[in-house]
Amino acid sequence: MRHLPAFAIVAVLAKAQYGFAEQPQSPASGCTANYVIGPDDVLDIAVWDNAQLTKSVPVRPDGKISLPLLNDIVAAGLTPMQLRDALTGALTEYMPRPAVSVLVKEIHSVKVSVIGHVKTPGRYELKDRATVLDVLALAGGLTEFASRGRILVLRQGAAGTSKIPFAYDKVTARNRSKDASKSGAAGNLCIHPGDVVLVP
Repeated sequence: MRHLPAFAIVAVLAKAQYGFAEQPQSPASGCTANYVIGPDDVLDIAVWDNAQLTKSVPVRPDGKISLPLLNDIVAAGLTPMQLRDALTGALTEYMPRPAVSVLVKEIHSVKVSVIGHVKTPGRYELKDRATVLDVLALAGGLTEFASRGRILVLRQGAAGTSKIPFAYDKVTARNRSKDASKSGAAGNLCIHPGDVVLVP
């Protein structure tokens, strides 16, 4: 019972939307500074001097991983270091001073959809931080019929779907004003897992 707070911390850190935690953002791009674990990622969990607890595990769609002794543990929404600390705290009930490491073997959780007037609409799996312009480039760019002034990023949150305008012309203009660079709508927004970029 004395280790329940470790699980409570994990539960608080995990978010409802597939367990992605809010992270500090870069002032320049709005991109998250730290990678967080998500569903479909594959993790290498190593516990020093314990072969039974050392294994490669996938993160399930519910954001949890399964390990011997600990059963289901919430992983999605945590950084690898946060998950390591949570596992270390939980394992102290079974062994003295456990040494745990968490390595990200495969990233599959960062997916974004691009629909509308782009050359190659579809769902894309990202391996690194990306902006709206990066994703539009993956989709082959805009077609001649695209309404560049009406592009939206649809983002799911606890309160429902947010519609975030993306000012394509302002972002791509060579001489952007200082006021435009401070605007979230005019900035080159960072893509979040599950976002949908809509190009009317």
